[in-house]
Amino acid sequence: MTREQLPVSRRRFLAGLGLTTVGLVVAACTRRPVASSTAGVPTPEASAATPTPVPTPGPTATVAGPSLEEKIGQMLLVGFRGTTVAEASSIVADIGERNLGGVLLYDRDLPTGSAVRNIVSPDQLRTLVSGLQAVTPTPLTVAVDEEGGLVARLGPAHGFPATFSAADLGARDDPTFTREQGAAIARTLTDMGITLNLAPVVDLNVNPTNPIIGALDRSFGASPALVTSQAEAFIRGHRQVGVLTALKHFPGHGSSTGDTHLGVVDVTDTWTRVELEPFANVIADGLADSVLTAHVFTRNLDPDHPATLSHTIITRMLREQIGWDGIVISDDMQMGAIRQAYGYADAVRLAILAGVDILTIAQQQIFEEGIVGRTIGIVAGLVRDGSIPASRIDESYARIVAFKDRAGRTT
Repeated sequence: MTREQLPVSRRRFLAGLGLTTVGLVVAACTRRPVASSTAGVPTPEASAATPTPVPTPGPTATVAGPSLEEKIGQMLLVGFRGTTVAEASSIVADIGERNLGGVLLYDRDLPTGSAVRNIVSPDQLRTLVSGLQAVTPTPLTVAVDEEGGLVARLGPAHGFPATFSAADLGARDDPTFTREQGAAIARTLTDMGITLNLAPVVDLNVNPTNPIIGALDRSFGASPALVTSQAEAFIRGHRQVGVLTALKHFPGHGSSTGDTHLGVVDVTDTWTRVELEPFANVIADGLADSVLTAHVFTRNLDPDHPATLSHTIITRMLREQIGWDGIVISDDMQMGAIRQAYGYADAVRLAILAGVDILTIAQQQIFEEGIVGRTIGIVAGLVRDGSIPASRIDESYARIVAFKDRAGRTT
């Protein structure tokens, strides 16, 4: 699909957002006030009442296909503790018995302050990942945040190559070089058995002091054209090796002044619609594998919920207006921006109804034993009491199957 073949053409989409070509250039260089009008953006649907989670029995497979619980298991991407299969017995049980869809690797364990979580050395990590794949009835998504620079779980301290930050690559502005660096990262990942890199960041660096994006050199730059060019080169490098990627953090985290890991972040007065541009461009150019959401709140888009939990932002804007029909991954559902404002069951319900396909549970803000079984039980109960249509689970499951089928394919 080209940029001009979107359900709403790129020109009409941008016009509907109040952007012109001149406006885009100006917005790339200066912080613009958020327009008071929300014309063209649907109002959110009323949320259903929060149901009481209903415990459900374990999955029961049938010859007709996977059970409800097995489908839900595929919708989870979960962090865990352990550097060996023996140490990671809890997640091994989740993979083998609950059809867990994916795991998320970290170098450090933040809840305990330990410098060791899953990654010690290349040989150790390769053995761990292959051991996890050996117990799964369904190919396991193995994910990591390997953006480059400061956000690189596989770093020199553990015997892996050093990498360039997005800010370094954006300053150099050489797509060929960025593609080479993306391919180098992807080769390291695929050698470890890692199938999904939660990168690149396509947030615009409109606030260089942003504590979680700009201050950590995670953005390619402030210009939508530069960010698009660099992100696409980075993705092409991954595709030539066969590693999937994720655009983050939709609808844009670059203008924030706070960190969603720690608490609620309101970008109503800083976010502008130009921050959508890199997402729309990469999707239109056919280079998106998945989109990862932000927990930022902006009342001009949804007066009630942050982006991850917003049907208006995820389904109406990302899917219907921008035209994305692939995988949507949530940011960590245990982050402060969610935990401080929502109960866990209600947040899970809202995220799925918003259009999220894969729920990330990093186990890095808090660590909850049994979180996989608990989450599967919550979602299954919500389906059975009618709070979530079974068709929503089926939609996500079909997308996940197609997504996993693409892992390892080179283009």
